[in-house]
Amino acid sequence: MGRANQALKQVLETHSISQNKLAVALGIDRSAVFKWVHDQREPSSETIVEITQVLKTLNPLAAKEFVRLYLGNIVEDDTASER
Repeated sequence: MGRANQALKQVLETHSISQNKLAVALGIDRSAVFKWVHDQREPSSETIVEITQVLKTLNPLAAKEFVRLYLGNIVEDDTASER
């Protein structure tokens, strides 16, 4: 499973956000979200940004978790080493 797909699936489940709710907020067909969640298609980098922005409006914690799961601790590790 792709990293974005896995992160999205986990975030939607954890934060009780339906695939339909995300699709409506993104202005796309629900089948696209289904394909991402079921690892049938990987979202593009532009779409990942859009997903993050929409999640931020639906649930800011979900957006943060999505970014953390997708990117790992890249930002946190860099910040810690700069101190």
